[in-house]
Amino acid sequence: MDQQLRVFVSVVENKNFSKAAKDLHMTQPAVSQYVKNLEQTLGTRLLERDNRTVSLNRAGDIVYHHAKELLNLYTKMNDLIDELTNNTSGKIKIGASYTYGEYVLPQVLARIHQRYPLISPNVKIGNSTEIGDLVYSHQLDVGIIEGDPPLKELSVMNFTEDEMVVVASPDHTLVNNNHIGLTDETWIVRETGSGTREATENMWQELSVTPKKTMEFGSTQLIKESVEAGIGISFLSKWAIRKELKLGTLAVIDLPEFVYKRTFSIVMRSPFQTKALEIFLRHVKEHQI
Repeated sequence: MDQQLRVFVSVVENKNFSKAAKDLHMTQPAVSQYVKNLEQTLGTRLLERDNRTVSLNRAGDIVYHHAKELLNLYTKMNDLIDELTNNTSGKIKIGASYTYGEYVLPQVLARIHQRYPLISPNVKIGNSTEIGDLVYSHQLDVGIIEGDPPLKELSVMNFTEDEMVVVASPDHTLVNNNHIGLTDETWIVRETGSGTREATENMWQELSVTPKKTMEFGSTQLIKESVEAGIGISFLSKWAIRKELKLGTLAVIDLPEFVYKRTFSIVMRSPFQTKALEIFLRHVKEHQI
């Protein structure tokens, strides 16, 4: 059954039998037969076919998403068994929110690579909601997110804090001034679902700020460069702006008596951990920012 599911998933993701056959190093008739056998086993048609592509029907959509979960669990099971007789090695599917994933995680992975070169990380960067969903569906082994976990079914372990500050270009009139006028500024924010966006909205509420104009960008790097260019101001992690503060291309707007810190959490679903995952988690907790 697992081979049928692997073939089916490949056909779906390639949207084509011949491309799936090439990826799987199989003949196209063999791929077609695997899919046909799966449909017969389940007693329903899963794919809609035309001359060039295939697409999922409703039953196929259900099978595809569950097949992804099952195949990931099968891989994890093999990794756990393999570690009983081998040195620490194997793949880890890691998810991280943009702030941690882009500005902290590379340092953690570098240290792991030096000591455990046989561990092979596969990293997905996304907003906290997206990462939580992928961990829940077993498409990721572990996620690192900020803010509240999107799903109660996940196990959550808080492991560090991050301070956030309002930033502007160095020549902005509010730099080294008070927060009067924040409402009138153009705020550049992350998309809904991002932990940084959640923190920004919390900060607005605490300071009674109702922005008159906002711009929504899906990248912290794009936000930083836009702030540097003087387009507006933003609320960002100190982790994300370390280089810019050192170079003097961004400046912090001083908000008297206001400090905002958020918690970063490790989220998982499976109760089992491979040795490689245990090592990753240990390095994440030990890494000092």
